[in-house]
Amino acid sequence: MSRLIDTWFRIPFWQRVAGGFVLGALAGWLLGPTATTWFAPLGSLYVTLIKMIATPLVFFAVVSAIGRLHGQGSVAALSARTFVWFAITAALAVGVGLIVATLMQPGSGLEPLTPAADWKPRELPTPVQVLLDVVPANPFMALAEGKILQVIFFAGLVGFALVKLGEKTERLRLLANEASELMIQVTRFVLQVTPIGTFGLIAGLVGTYGFERLLPLGNYVIALFVACAIHIVFVYGGLLAAHGLNPLRFFRGAAGAMQIAFATSSSFASMPAALRSVSANLGVNRDYAAFAVPLGASIKMDGCGAIFPAVTCLFTAQYFGIDLSASQYFIILLASVLGSFGTAGVPGTATVMVTLVMSAANLPLEGLAFIIAIDRVIDMVRTMTNVTGQMLVPVLVARETGLLDVAQYERAVAPAEFEGAAVEERL
Repeated sequence: MSRLIDTWFRIPFWQRVAGGFVLGALAGWLLGPTATTWFAPLGSLYVTLIKMIATPLVFFAVVSAIGRLHGQGSVAALSARTFVWFAITAALAVGVGLIVATLMQPGSGLEPLTPAADWKPRELPTPVQVLLDVVPANPFMALAEGKILQVIFFAGLVGFALVKLGEKTERLRLLANEASELMIQVTRFVLQVTPIGTFGLIAGLVGTYGFERLLPLGNYVIALFVACAIHIVFVYGGLLAAHGLNPLRFFRGAAGAMQIAFATSSSFASMPAALRSVSANLGVNRDYAAFAVPLGASIKMDGCGAIFPAVTCLFTAQYFGIDLSASQYFIILLASVLGSFGTAGVPGTATVMVTLVMSAANLPLEGLAFIIAIDRVIDMVRTMTNVTGQMLVPVLVARETGLLDVAQYERAVAPAEFEGAAVEERL
């Protein structure tokens, strides 16, 4: 048994995850709906395990990080720079989505489509309500319900209070640091289950949807995948190159979290792996990463909040034969960038985002009703794009502010932090 376990862990992590993905797709294709019954619970259990660790990991990491960031530089300046890059990359993502959808015309020449039976228009929260919801009325309830933005807000206050009180709370600061280390170790344990969880998730997905449901909207699916791929490879890669960083090193170091994002379709479920990838693989200052990555998981949505609305808006306009004006294109761009911040923490962010953008551009919401039928399938690539951007921005900001260990970044492999005890000892 020990020899079998040793052999398993000698296989690179990304290969184990890729194997789980391929075997899961094969099982779903061969068994159909039966695969959902037998294997989907493995995926559900894995996602539950990830969610179990996400909230305490974020809370202790942020509390610990705020104290350490104090004295390294202005926390406000770091936050402002992070937000600026969030906005810039979101605007670029919208542009990529608009260009790809214009060239590929996914909504042209389609036979009449049937809206999803369970589709209902979403009620959009007001900006004031979203802002108020960031502040938890009960921080313990926010922790219990996994409301990450509220957890970050409360943890930030606790961290600043510890700094303000100085020596009086030295033992509490030490306890927060030790609790953060503890949750990082628990995260290592849970992430080892990723290949099995990926198998269950993909088997259930393919078994439920099959491939026939994608055929009527095949051009739309291809356009979305192409737009996300272009944004990840060329836009993100170009920004890294412009900062003097090798893009291949970034993608190697980020590969594990990207795979988890694709399989789980959840930024929050991917957040522990993204945090470990950014700090342990890519050389970003651990305290800054503990602040930036959870924040990005809440409001940095290049896939769901930028590319998806852009492609869906043009799909809808093409399907209904609507000629978009220059002002409508600008509204799509502006609403996507601002809306991704304004809908932070709202359940069903992708649906809320595209509803907001289509309403702002005065497009019929029935176009979204066609897409919802395949939402789970396209959500994989949207989320992978989200999470890649959530890892990219901390790398760029750390590079600009001297918080990046360039030597460690250049050593990045895929993905170092999951490769067994030898690496864990180095961490």
